[in-house]
Amino acid sequence: MEQVLTLVCKLNPSQKQAEEIELVLAAFASACNYANQKVKPQITSKMTIQNLVYNEIRALFGLSANLAVRACARVGANRKTAKLKNKPVKAFKPTSADYDARIFSFREKDWTVSLTLMNGREHIKIDAGNYQRGKLKGKKPTSAQLCKHRDGNYYIHIQIKDEAPEPIKSNNVIGVDFGRRDIAVTSNGDKWDGKQINDVRDKFSRVRSSLQKKATKGTRSTRRRVRQILQRLSGKERRFQQWLNHNISKSIIQDALKNNAAVAIEDLTGIRERTNQKPRNKTERRRSNCWSFYQLRSFLEYKGIQFGVEIIAVPPAWTSQTCHQCLHIGLRSGKRFKCTNEACSWSGDADYNGSKNISAIGAVFVNQPRGSNYLCCNLSTDSSGLLKARTVPDKGSVWVVYPVLPHHKLSQSHELLLNVARLTPDFCVQRGYCKC
Repeated sequence: MEQVLTLVCKLNPSQKQAEEIELVLAAFASACNYANQKVKPQITSKMTIQNLVYNEIRALFGLSANLAVRACARVGANRKTAKLKNKPVKAFKPTSADYDARIFSFREKDWTVSLTLMNGREHIKIDAGNYQRGKLKGKKPTSAQLCKHRDGNYYIHIQIKDEAPEPIKSNNVIGVDFGRRDIAVTSNGDKWDGKQINDVRDKFSRVRSSLQKKATKGTRSTRRRVRQILQRLSGKERRFQQWLNHNISKSIIQDALKNNAAVAIEDLTGIRERTNQKPRNKTERRRSNCWSFYQLRSFLEYKGIQFGVEIIAVPPAWTSQTCHQCLHIGLRSGKRFKCTNEACSWSGDADYNGSKNISAIGAVFVNQPRGSNYLCCNLSTDSSGLLKARTVPDKGSVWVVYPVLPHHKLSQSHELLLNVARLTPDFCVQRGYCKC
């Protein structure tokens, strides 16, 4: 199995090369905007877009042949992404340009990259740390992205391909519950408190608010000083969050390797859109929108591929409201969960209970279907390669099963399984998935 990793290296261009980079970034963005305006919005095929506007892009913006092709491909890819979110592609900014093997090359002997700019090829030195040097040693990357970051410096994002090991085959699954109070809680009992990152976010929010007020009302020297401080603080919160998610994901993957297990996580796609529709105060909305669960999921995904640990995304419905021991609906209040089944009466940490349910569903996902006494759920893979639950069965798709209790034990637990599987009782009875 092949894994693509992106290495970010800072460029050290001369003054003339920096001007050339600015020109190519501006021309690339203009070409993308031109193609986006000229081609009908419903067209997403890069080949169709290229056939329609390639010659005009070459003539109007002076791009090389491959840069013009890459601009058409960028428009097609962005349209496909926007179509999934039911949003149009508005505009492209002059902050990045895509490169392929014909217009980009890396030279290890002098640690430079060769890029085709507006007036020909340029060899530009790169600043590579020990990590980048170790990954690039002996490699011949064939694609990259030239970027201008917010700090005003230029970077090259180099894509390299590594051979990843085959995923571990195991029935053991570690469930991971994502949250804001606790960033992650596993079914093995490990958890990472979110108080530190919440305090850091609140602190930076207060500092930014105070500085921005001074930037509009202070003297000229005060405003200049405030802008300098804001620039220095830019990215510190993001880098801290990234460091924290790297540590959490590394610990979870190492635990999975130690226990020879797969990892099951919640598929929280669209949760921000759903929660933002609810009435909340400004502070709560900011905290919710700063929740970086997707970054943690992506870190788990690429580390799992790298070390051969299977990552499974499962439907989160009812996992936090159901007792993991008896499958009855219980009462959750904040971090506490109590089962309402008198025969069970389990109580404890709500996130731990949710992680146990996620682990149980994940264990079903890694096993094969076993007959008609099981409730089936249709799965597909999303753009990131993770398994993702779907609502409508497709022909030739993968099916996983949920165990269904005998008729005399069916109650709220049956409703839970039906809701998780996103299927109605009539649908299941008609197809013999369960004996109701």
